[in-house]
Amino acid sequence: MLRRTLPFLLAFAPAVAEAQLCEGQSAAIAPDGRAFGHLPYGDAAESDLATLPAEFSVAGPCVVRVDALPDLLRLFEAARADPAVMGQLKALSCQRSIARQRGVFCRGTDSPADRAISVAPPGYSEHSTGYALDFAVRPRNGCPDAEACMAATPAAKWLRANAPRFGFEQSFPGGNKQNVKWEPWHWRWVGTTAGAPGAARARFIFARARKDYPANPVIDPVVVKAPPPPPKLFLKVPVLDIEKKKRRR
Repeated sequence: MLRRTLPFLLAFAPAVAEAQLCEGQSAAIAPDGRAFGHLPYGDAAESDLATLPAEFSVAGPCVVRVDALPDLLRLFEAARADPAVMGQLKALSCQRSIARQRGVFCRGTDSPADRAISVAPPGYSEHSTGYALDFAVRPRNGCPDAEACMAATPAAKWLRANAPRFGFEQSFPGGNKQNVKWEPWHWRWVGTTAGAPGAARARFIFARARKDYPANPVIDPVVVKAPPPPPKLFLKVPVLDIEKKKRRR
């Protein structure tokens, strides 16, 4: 009887959701929707993207959301004018479509879990939104791009102190609860205030990340309010006039 029933039960068992990675590779999606710790994100529409002037980027054109471009240009201009930077800040990697992210993720020969420590799987990268980018410092002075040593450079220290003034927050600070590698070079734009042009859309896209895995530094932290306590119930107990009852007797 069990031999007949088991295939029937398996046919109706809930399937485990999987993220399609490289050819012949997939990853189980956690119950909270993440893959290897990364949250899911969709592609930005091409009509919503603009190209940063070449003087501010390295390693090819940098494409970002139109909404974020004015603040990004102001950030680069401010950094260029401040001698404390002791070099130049550049855009290293900006918007990457899901298809392009697949090419980046699938380059290595190590396991997908190992690759996901430093590169988000396709469909799970903030870069695909067009609101996130990686910064680089020029000259490098012995520190490779996208490495933790960047955090010790004057340019990175300037970025940490000033990027929020231009609407950028650091997505993956050290020891983040999302369990994603510390990336001092990776920043996302959410606008200087909730009312800034385009900020509402960016904050909507990153709403869950900002609530569950706060950035540091962060702009306008998402305050999670505790639910109000249940109302107190008061029972009105009737008071019996015992003396009055005695007199009636």
